[in-house]
Amino acid sequence: MPVKIRLARRGRKKQPYYHIIVADSRAPRDGKFIEKIGSYNPMTKPATIELDREKAFEWLQKGAQPTDTTRAILRFKGVMYKKHLQRGVTKGALSQEEADKKYQEYVDAKEAKVAERFEQTKQEIADRHKMIFGSPKKAYVEPEADASALEEFQASEDTVSEEE
Repeated sequence: MPVKIRLARRGRKKQPYYHIIVADSRAPRDGKFIEKIGSYNPMTKPATIELDREKAFEWLQKGAQPTDTTRAILRFKGVMYKKHLQRGVTKGALSQEEADKKYQEYVDAKEAKVAERFEQTKQEIADRHKMIFGSPKKAYVEPEADASALEEFQASEDTVSEEE
């Protein structure tokens, strides 16, 4: 039974959302599957990928073949790199500790890069809203929430009323 790691489409028309699944290659795209190992949302900027790296790595070690898109996702999340390092361990080129250290450094660097991209996108959205709507108004703070925040809110209301 050949096993594939592939995408199963979910979501509405023109709003795709995918589950990353392990399935028999003969099963239909959105049909029967063995295990769900993650999800992929291409509609966000940058695309949101949630993946259980350990399960994906186990399935690759068992011989599951990823599709082209899924292979790109696994490469992006570092699973293919882990497979590459594990192959070096089995051949004796490096120890398991060295491989784990290299893999963790790679994952940390990649996560930092993705977090930076999310912050950059968030800033772009804030700049665009500021350009369209002007400066944002102060958020209302519940009186029970925080006394200092309430004082700041009241002070900002006083300055706004003086300007008008």
